[in-house]
Amino acid sequence: MNEIVDEKWQLDLEKKKQLLEECQKSKNLKSCFACEKLLDCIIRDEYIQAVYDSMSRGETGGFEF
Repeated sequence: MNEIVDEKWQLDLEKKKQLLEECQKSKNLKSCFACEKLLDCIIRDEYIQAVYDSMSRGETGGFEF
């Protein structure tokens, strides 16, 4: 069962990463830091949340490394 839960977080992270990379590519950017919407970007915010969720497996608090 743990593998299924881990896979869920990993798949979500990969999906959000792909969306972020597509956005960067569409704006001809290699990083979000050069984007004018850096602090107001839903795509980036969702990616950051997916990274956090994948590290914590949806739990509040510590991370699994």
